[in-house]
Amino acid sequence: MELGGGSKILAGAKYVYLIFFFALLSGMFYPIITHSSSSNVVEGVLILLIGLAGAVLLYKAGTSDKHPKAYLIAGFAILSISLLLVYAALGKLD
Repeated sequence: MELGGGSKILAGAKYVYLIFFFALLSGMFYPIITHSSSSNVVEGVLILLIGLAGAVLLYKAGTSDKHPKAYLIAGFAILSISLLLVYAALGKLD
């Protein structure tokens, strides 16, 4: 069994797994238990996905031979945006 090729089903499954994991991290069950709005969960998942995109770019900066500075700058910029979105979601930005 060769793991290098992969299939489209496995590629899709890993993204479904990541989104489900991020939903759990952002408190998916809290709105169900308290009967409140689930908009915070959706916002939390999107913020985590943006942070993941920045982390992937930072990883690419370390492993890529072409344009590592561009990946590094873009990765830190996206992580900074994600951090600002976290503070905005908490209401700490004025």
